Amino acid sequence: MFNKQIFKKQQLKFMLFNLLAFTVIFTIFSIIILGQVQNTLFTKTDQELLLFKEMMTDTNSKMLRLPRKDGDLNQPDDERQKNKPNPRVIVIHWDSTGNILNKNEVGTTFYENYLEDYKLDKTHIDKITTTKISELYQFRYILFEDPNEQNEIAYTQLMINVDAEQTIISNFEKLIIICSIIFIVLSISASYLLSRKMMKPIMHSWNKQAEFVENASHELRTPLTIIQNKLELLLTAPQDRISDRFENIAQSLSETRRLSKLTSDLLTLARADSAETQIVKQSVDVDTFIQKVCTPYKEIAESQEKHFSLECKSPLTIEADDTRLHQLVVILLDNALKYTGEDDSIRVKTYVEDQKVVIEVSDTGIGIKEESIPHIFDRFYRGDKARTRETGGMGLGLSIAQWIATIHNGTIHVISNQQKGTTFKVKLPK
Repeated sequence: MFNKQIFKKQQLKFMLFNLLAFTVIFTIFSIIILGQVQNTLFTKTDQELLLFKEMMTDTNSKMLRLPRKDGDLNQPDDERQKNKPNPRVIVIHWDSTGNILNKNEVGTTFYENYLEDYKLDKTHIDKITTTKISELYQFRYILFEDPNEQNEIAYTQLMINVDAEQTIISNFEKLIIICSIIFIVLSISASYLLSRKMMKPIMHSWNKQAEFVENASHELRTPLTIIQNKLELLLTAPQDRISDRFENIAQSLSETRRLSKLTSDLLTLARADSAETQIVKQSVDVDTFIQKVCTPYKEIAESQEKHFSLECKSPLTIEADDTRLHQLVVILLDNALKYTGEDDSIRVKTYVEDQKVVIEVSDTGIGIKEESIPHIFDRFYRGDKARTRETGGMGLGLSIAQWIATIHNGTIHVISNQQKGTTFKVKLPK
């Protein structure tokens, strides 16, 4: 129950982090897009205002306000077209007291309806600004001082109506808001799914760790309990000779050796999990190496009245850590000897398959139950706990074998039948 609460809190944190990341990214993206849309829509109007201002302030353009001379007819048509002011631009002349001087040019109707209450704002001189007239219409304008000191004009204001552009921006803002709402809903869903996905390996690791600690504690407790009981039993008869208590001492030593092997295997797996174990690869002749490893096991098998055969057909050299590779083969041979009886056969083969070197260890022993095959490489897994405890198995050997195969970029898998025995195939790259 406590673990579930921890997982839920962590999942909620992941969900909030993902939602925050999505929101920040979408917000920045929306701001950039909206800014670009605004700049694009107002670029043309701003250019027209600046060009009109340049025409009015330029000394040559002042001649346009005078009666046209005959020589002007000789100007090219595009040149005369370029010098014509844009009809969208409204020109307003102000005196120094803030009164409009060109009411007639602006238009009496336009002035009375829109400009009668409009006041001169001198805070944005020579800067393009947006303003609203009569709280209805949007205009972009530029205000600048009139360079001609001989007339009454103090300031000139150029204005362009931008209602169409502003409507586009407003509609785009509404679209952004609608998309933001949809995006938030989708982000919540995506964040929830991603947080669940992120929690799966954490929960799996947590459960594996808890199971590992529980199994390790159980495996350590058993030999320690036996050793403690035997030693306490020895203390009850301090005058006895060693020969009288030989069985108790021998069992204590056996459990001590078992405990030593268990701690060694646990240390190997712990280092494997933390990626601390470094392997030193060197050239290894496969057939020669396998023959050397199998020699003592062949003698053990013969002493147990078991048939041992070796078939080496891989005259190749691979890059491997010979110590770890030796450990892998020994684990497979130990299992083959443990789970075979008299007159059973153990066979070791090497050959090349799919451009890989194969080391195959098979036996005609009791085999593995079909439901146990998917779990045999799990730590502390034992299909028949009573039988494996009798043979000294702790369920760690095959986990170590799988790790050794993996760090050599190889694979290991098992084929088992309770009538035909078990076959382990290790594939390593050439």
